[in-house]
Amino acid sequence: MQNVQVGIVTGGASGIGKAIGKALARKGVYVVVADLNAAEGEEAVKDIAAEGGRARYERVDVADAAGVSGLVQGIYEEFGRLDYMFNNAGITMYGELQDMTLAHWHRIVKINLMGVIHGTQAAYPIMIKQGFGHIANTASATGLGPSPTASAYATTKHAVVGLTTSLHYEAEDFGVKVSALCPAFVDTPIFEKGEAVNLDKTVINEQMKKQKMMSPEQFADIALKGLERNEPIICPMPLRRTMDIFFILFPGMHRKLMRMVCKAARRARLK
Repeated sequence: MQNVQVGIVTGGASGIGKAIGKALARKGVYVVVADLNAAEGEEAVKDIAAEGGRARYERVDVADAAGVSGLVQGIYEEFGRLDYMFNNAGITMYGELQDMTLAHWHRIVKINLMGVIHGTQAAYPIMIKQGFGHIANTASATGLGPSPTASAYATTKHAVVGLTTSLHYEAEDFGVKVSALCPAFVDTPIFEKGEAVNLDKTVINEQMKKQKMMSPEQFADIALKGLERNEPIICPMPLRRTMDIFFILFPGMHRKLMRMVCKAARRARLK
């Protein structure tokens, strides 16, 4: 199978990861759905097969560097190539910094940041050796600006953007491409599964539902088109443009908006 393109998608069992896997499969890529959730992972594989694609499920915990490295090396040895590495697995966490413990920080950093680092460290040397490949790290629009009452989550996503955009230029001379995916309000299970620290999760989720949500399939389409153009940051353009305007041209308006976000979120405080 060495002439078949192959891509690994962590967090590929649901949400954006699942949609990306299906989109890759439609392009003829053999997809490795890498996730902790075996039931959802196998279901994602069945969905890909039902559309005529090829895929399989592999269990992986992105917080386990050795496990990620073993998966990536094994796929490379089997196929003789690695075309795509989507470091997509992540969790959400809402809450003010005053309510965070070190345990909260360790939990989100080891998945959202170290999980991306583990996948990148495993795939990058392989792609340098073969002279091609694309690493796509899922950050967030939150990684492009402040996100009060979600500071831990924002910290990890800013770090992912910094890592990815820096490596984008380091990797050019080796023929390797690197992009950051920065979705905003995408209708996925991540919001329901997110951890609310000293906040009423029901109130938070109700506020989220008021936003105009994009489907995972819509974002996957945007993501793959951005990869084809080798964009360092892939974000829905209206959102990116709006954020740039707020930051640069209307700083006063931006500060007012951030204070409104704080005020709204604090209505959900439990004590």
